[in-house]
Amino acid sequence: MRNRFHRIVRFLGSMRFAIVLLAVLAAACAAASTLTQGQSYAWYAQRYGERTAAFIAALDLDDAFHSPWFIVLSAFLCLDLLLCNLVRVKALIRRTRMFAEPGHLLSLTPECSAWVRQPEKAFPHLNMGIPAQSETDGKSMLSAVRGRAGLWGAWVCHLGILLLILFFSLGQTLEKQYTVYGVLGQSMAVGSTGYIATIDDFRIDKSESGFVEQYTTRFTLRDANGATTAQSAQVSVNHPARLRGMKFFQNSTGWAAKASVTKNGEPLQSQWLCAGEYLEVSDKPGLTVLLSAVYPDYIFVPGAGPKSLSDSPVNPAYLYSVYYNGQLVGMNVLMQSEELTVDEYAVSFSEPSPYTLLQVKQNSFSLFALLGGLITAVGLLLALYVQPVRVWAVSGQDGLWRLFGENRKGGKLFAEAFAKAAEKAQISTPEDGKPNAED
Repeated sequence: MRNRFHRIVRFLGSMRFAIVLLAVLAAACAAASTLTQGQSYAWYAQRYGERTAAFIAALDLDDAFHSPWFIVLSAFLCLDLLLCNLVRVKALIRRTRMFAEPGHLLSLTPECSAWVRQPEKAFPHLNMGIPAQSETDGKSMLSAVRGRAGLWGAWVCHLGILLLILFFSLGQTLEKQYTVYGVLGQSMAVGSTGYIATIDDFRIDKSESGFVEQYTTRFTLRDANGATTAQSAQVSVNHPARLRGMKFFQNSTGWAAKASVTKNGEPLQSQWLCAGEYLEVSDKPGLTVLLSAVYPDYIFVPGAGPKSLSDSPVNPAYLYSVYYNGQLVGMNVLMQSEELTVDEYAVSFSEPSPYTLLQVKQNSFSLFALLGGLITAVGLLLALYVQPVRVWAVSGQDGLWRLFGENRKGGKLFAEAFAKAAEKAQISTPEDGKPNAED
């Protein structure tokens, strides 16, 4: 039973299992990236057909990165990386400790070796510093090492990837998203964060030919309780802003209008409505007015319906719907100077204005994911650029020393450097590998 458990642990922490998981995750991510996310079943059915839509819904492909199978695959990949590191850490610690032990060095037979007279002269030429002196098995020994941190490159890289995947997955799974929209000067709560955003400015930049080039919003974020100092930021398309652990994106824009309600000719209530929002009459439960659309430069095209000739509010009109207790009771287009009357109530729209819509993402794990990326980069640097090198010399007969060197990452370059260093230390290498009698 214990052996079976160890085999399972070794398999879950193996590179083979990690490669399989990475291949499956890569294929899943590639497939999900080609499929529009977050749409309704009807949207997929209309686009791909009922059978494909049912398949998409069954596998949660419409929200792949939050689906149970994606979370399970990510969890297994994290487990594999964790076990991989845990299984190897003990051996890596032992290898690091033994890297410079004289007794261990004597048991090695590296490819780079030479007979020399003055071994201490070879160490500086190999950038090894001052060698340590020791006595092992009755032999004098000089040894020096550098770059032992390079032994940990792959391990640190695995740790970074583990943290990156873990915190990125947690961030995507537990990420909170909010929508903030309004006209200039309007203040709105940012979801359940306890913060309020006020729109200080909204600008639509256009080219000389009239095409929109950029949407830019400047806003101020403050604590609803006044516990923190208010902060301001500017956000535009492809240029998000970060405030209070949240990321703000310029998402879209549209038109809004001020809705005013009178009762028997007396003002009752007034509020801004963005297209698609409802107004509930305060003292008439069940009476609701929906502002469906705003046409800043209204024209009615036979066969096509209402349209806007331009974005300039020169002839504004408002498409509305009236509901009472959830039932549609009326729908029409209301011009700027007209009123909608329902019994003793009158509703009018005015001040057509563009509104800005900001998407807000709150991810508590983004900094930890960034830390995982930095650790991965450090691991790559250790693995690729920090070369573990050890050079040692063992005393022989007739005043000669056998000089050894090892650099598994250096290859031919290290062998060439070792040969030059050995020359500086008065090399003597006969064909049989033994020193000559006259030497």
